Amino acid sequence: MVREISYAEALNEALREEMEQDDRVIVFGEDVGVFGGVYKVTKGLLEKFGPERVRDTPISEAAIVGAAIGAALAGLRPVAEIMYMDFITIAMDQLVTHAAKIRFMSGGQVCLPMVIRTQYSLGRVHGCQHSQFLASWFLNVPGLKVVLPGTPKDAKGLLKSAIRGNDPVLFVESGVLYSWKGPVPEDEYLITIGQADIKRKGSDLTIVAFSRTVREALAAADRLSAEGIDAEVVDLMTLNPLDVKTLVGSVKKTNRLLVADDSTKTGGISAEIISRIVEEAFDYLDAPPVRVNSPDLPVPFAQPLENQYLVNADKICEAARRMVH
Repeated sequence: MVREISYAEALNEALREEMEQDDRVIVFGEDVGVFGGVYKVTKGLLEKFGPERVRDTPISEAAIVGAAIGAALAGLRPVAEIMYMDFITIAMDQLVTHAAKIRFMSGGQVCLPMVIRTQYSLGRVHGCQHSQFLASWFLNVPGLKVVLPGTPKDAKGLLKSAIRGNDPVLFVESGVLYSWKGPVPEDEYLITIGQADIKRKGSDLTIVAFSRTVREALAAADRLSAEGIDAEVVDLMTLNPLDVKTLVGSVKKTNRLLVADDSTKTGGISAEIISRIVEEAFDYLDAPPVRVNSPDLPVPFAQPLENQYLVNADKICEAARRMVH
């Protein structure tokens, strides 16, 4: 059976199902218990599983990630929440220097089954200190998986896989997607981490997207189709590990690459993706790859300015037309 539920409800189901199946799964973070999470992703978990497994924490991101590391080392499977991705900067030492390194430093003897959930609020008028999309920073952290679901179905399947895995996962959600509804199977399913998904097949160009930009890329592809441009949309879903095989296969078919990326342009995720394609499929390109990014600026607070800042379907269509014509 498939029904339509929201991105936030899909995440809630993933947490509830994994907690039901494995009593080592615990949840903690700011306001995740009594309040059910600022975005209601953890709604009802405290009532069902009790305060031993669902805990509110003080406002201390370093302590939250540090506690997750300790819990995982003690045999639990913690899912910790950092309310805004901006605040993960405070926990970088715990996440980057310690969590990502423990398997390597122990010679593979110690694994760290922990998930850090966070969200970025780009598109929600939350200002420059609550809207940053910082995922590209973590491409440079060996040992840390980085997952960014773009649909309710993917959000549930990927979170369940992340919880069952034995390595640390940074699970980045898009705040603007929490209320977006989509089809989600009722039956048990998992989605493999590290495998991209071709959301729409096409032949004229490849549009690579992830998280919030998946929706924009699909909308752009529909508009382009009406103009006679057949775009293929590849949803990466995971940034680390990166599914280079699927990317290369798509570009070999369409011969053009456009990346829709919420990162700021300099040092963004799009730069890494284009580098991989140039290394492995340069001879198949009929046009220079194009990236549609956020500008190299802090996110504006005023809504009209934030609307101009955002990667959207209009900008993707404009870039695609330039590539094809």
